[in-house]
Amino acid sequence: MSTRIYVGNLAYSITTDALRENFSAYGEVKSAQVMQDRDSGRSKGFGFVEMGTAQQAQDAISALNGAMADGRALTVNEARPREEGGGGRGFGGGGRGGYGGGRSSY
Repeated sequence: MSTRIYVGNLAYSITTDALRENFSAYGEVKSAQVMQDRDSGRSKGFGFVEMGTAQQAQDAISALNGAMADGRALTVNEARPREEGGGGRGFGGGGRGGYGGGRSSY
């Protein structure tokens, strides 16, 4: 069973191919992806790697968490499942502000 790994604090210049290559030293890399900004196409500074087995994932996490890469200490751990419900709004509901209707008190 494969295990998905979160890789944070990446240099903005790292590519998906470089990420894949770095993790391949610890076993089979089923997939690798550096997350990019939708508008600019620039790296967001984090990505995900899917390793072939849980043991390979643990080996990679142990070896690379805290390791320095391009002057940055990497954050490498098992990825948590994506939360349902979508985000983007912060807190629930929209609606209007708390400032009464159309009447002005001026």
